[in-house]
Amino acid sequence: MPAYLASLNPGWLLIVAGVIALFVKVRVVRQAISIIAPVIGILMLATAQHGVDHMTYETLGIKLSFYRVDSLNFLFGLAFLIAALLNAIYALHTDNKTQDGMALAYAGSAIAATFAGDLMTLFIFWEITAITSVFMVLQAGTRASYFASMRYLGIQILSGVLLLDGIAYVWHYQGDLSLQAFSDLNQPGALIIFIAFGIKAAFPFLHNWLQDAYPKATVTGAVVLSAFTTKLAVYAFARLFPGQHELIWIGAVMTCFPVFFAVIENDLRKVLAYSTNNQVGFMICAIGVGTPLALNGAVAHAFADILFKGLLFMSMGAVLYRTGTTKANELGGLYRSMPWTTLFCLVGAISISAMPLFSAFVTKSMILSSVASTGMVVVWLMLMFASAGVLEHSGIKIPYFAFFGHDSGKRVKEAPFNMLLAMGMAAFLCIAIGLPAFLPGFGYEWLYSLLPYPIEAASYQPFTLGHILAQLQLLALAVFAFVLLQRLGLYPPEKPGVILDTDWLYRKAGYGTARWIDTVWAKLGPAMTATFRTLSERAYDRLVDTFSPRGVLARNGVSGGMAVWTTVILGVVLLVSYLTS
Repeated sequence: MPAYLASLNPGWLLIVAGVIALFVKVRVVRQAISIIAPVIGILMLATAQHGVDHMTYETLGIKLSFYRVDSLNFLFGLAFLIAALLNAIYALHTDNKTQDGMALAYAGSAIAATFAGDLMTLFIFWEITAITSVFMVLQAGTRASYFASMRYLGIQILSGVLLLDGIAYVWHYQGDLSLQAFSDLNQPGALIIFIAFGIKAAFPFLHNWLQDAYPKATVTGAVVLSAFTTKLAVYAFARLFPGQHELIWIGAVMTCFPVFFAVIENDLRKVLAYSTNNQVGFMICAIGVGTPLALNGAVAHAFADILFKGLLFMSMGAVLYRTGTTKANELGGLYRSMPWTTLFCLVGAISISAMPLFSAFVTKSMILSSVASTGMVVVWLMLMFASAGVLEHSGIKIPYFAFFGHDSGKRVKEAPFNMLLAMGMAAFLCIAIGLPAFLPGFGYEWLYSLLPYPIEAASYQPFTLGHILAQLQLLALAVFAFVLLQRLGLYPPEKPGVILDTDWLYRKAGYGTARWIDTVWAKLGPAMTATFRTLSERAYDRLVDTFSPRGVLARNGVSGGMAVWTTVILGVVLLVSYLTS
């Protein structure tokens, strides 16, 4: 790898490749670009020098650092590059220039933001992620996807505007835009930046853009979206707000509330959208704890989540591609005709459920252990409840109602080979990083070796009897509850419907306000318009009558006298100024 490439932000490479892909008409060439760019990006990152600012520029007194790799952002960048590669392979069966190009540019902007060395550079690529990602929803081409994409874009732009506002406060009061962690939310600009990050992380009451947009995205678009936006926000919180106590409770609530919505939701891609809230909540809670073990857990779990959540979205995308739906009441029995997709979905489901020997077991256990060490029993119990809920809605519900359950009678082809290849690669990684180190450099120890803080074998081990038994008991209890509720007919039935979320409050209020304004304007508008027109015409006539060449001032000799006296006064003022200078 040439030295100049090792000092170049790989995100820039993907952005340029994405722009080129937008204009390449030959499908094979475009797809080759989409695959080769992430591979080169991984090589560039592997050879990058850590702790050094590359691509630095200064403008308007602001020092910009476009590429800085350290122990915190390395794993995020690596996960984003792997996701970009898997997404490109998954999309090989499509022929959509806009989607291919924007997906690559979206991944590149998230990577570039992750390796930004200052707040202004972070903001620039933060906004590019918003603009490029909206095409993942818009390209679905439906009326629902259009309105969802516009709402999504508005929310993402709002996040960027708040981030810029907070940066302005930081620059004004500190004169420095380096990525220094805030000690508390009372620092100038800290709270505004906190809210900006919270929007992108889908905090409670700020989360509805996620459930609104992801299920309406294209087959490939939902997979792409699942990897970058919320994980970029997780990185930003880990960088600027580690140990912020408020994040503990926010994260704990994030893990719990999606469980109730996901269990009753009929659209399985929307279930996965709620699951995204749930998993990000674990990461946010760990960042709030702020200990080395907790931050390691947040970073490791983000890495694992990008893989297993992407795998689950891939499997549901394959189902949507072949059957035209991901509604649970319309699916079932697909294991007969889509056996490989079923297998890969089960791997993703077991991984997200933190089954021993799968990825989330070695990452989530760090988070649970770090929370337990704080003595916050209520928070720990909330996370344990949420862990059981994950198995209910993502570990059991997704594969059960899609591939098993009642037989829908659908007999379709297996997913295209490229889809299976991408799912197989993701499934392999989900298993590989969850295994003990049977071979040198293989298993969870590889992941642990790349974490921000060193983990000594004597201080923490995931494969202890206590960890294994506790997790197996939790999973067994969740499975028993699901089976019992199914047998008793108490499990929420899968049926069409609209699940009201908290966005109903402001969307209902906003719609009602708009209707009221429209009604009032319909009644008062014509009269107000006529009144304004009459008053403006009278004012215009009065001005013409006064100031025109034939107006009152021109007919009166006073105007000439006033001009003479104005000249005299001006001369006196100039004379006095000259004599006293």
